[in-house]
Amino acid sequence: MRAFTRAVSPRLAECQLTHQDRVPIDAAKAAEQHSAYEAALGDAGFEIVRLPELAEDPDAVFVEDTALLLDGHAIITRPGAASRIGEIESTAAGLTPHFELHRIDAGHLDGGDVLRIGQTIYVGQSTRTDAQGIDSLSKLLGPLGFEVVQAELRDCLHLKTGATFAGTDTSGTPVLLYSEQSVDPAQFQGVDPLAAPEVSAANCIRAGERLILPAGNPRTLEMLRSRGFHVVEVDVSELQKAEAGVTCMSLIDDRP
Repeated sequence: MRAFTRAVSPRLAECQLTHQDRVPIDAAKAAEQHSAYEAALGDAGFEIVRLPELAEDPDAVFVEDTALLLDGHAIITRPGAASRIGEIESTAAGLTPHFELHRIDAGHLDGGDVLRIGQTIYVGQSTRTDAQGIDSLSKLLGPLGFEVVQAELRDCLHLKTGATFAGTDTSGTPVLLYSEQSVDPAQFQGVDPLAAPEVSAANCIRAGERLILPAGNPRTLEMLRSRGFHVVEVDVSELQKAEAGVTCMSLIDDRP
């Protein structure tokens, strides 16, 4: 299994912001936290594959927005922030040896707005993803056997800011972790919705048999462990100043 990541840019403090006020960001500290995040993925059984470094691109560490990995396919996106369009060719170059590549050819689509549950691909229309981008993805994924469904958001940056798929608990029940202020869970089919008590905890990442959760969310941690999930906490506090979540810093390929 592989996790594709990219180094933190020394210009991280110049990142795009939509929902948070800009505060000082220590890029060196963010890089240390990112290394610990990669170590957590490594401990979960993933080979870490670094995509080419983009030191001059402040948001480049957030690789999730530049591609979608769906089994043996990699869909290269068109990020909604104009400053990030230049990142996609670097991502494409890094993924080419491992996947059959496809490209979104119209509109805008951030990978952070895309949530896979089985063969259903939920896509949130946000400030970074538009209707044309969702339509482009639907036309591309239909022949590959996926159904694209538009999801409604409230006040959040990306769909996966407010909802992530935690996997199945010990009873075999598929669990959606979500924020009540960000999404209506009724629009997601075939899952048991579990409201995260802390807002930032709605963004978790499934890594093999583990869940990676941002540190500092004790009530969500206890709730997930009570359902039998093996949860690992990582401190991403400096990266969260750039509106980061734990999903946005990797592209997960969980094929054995």
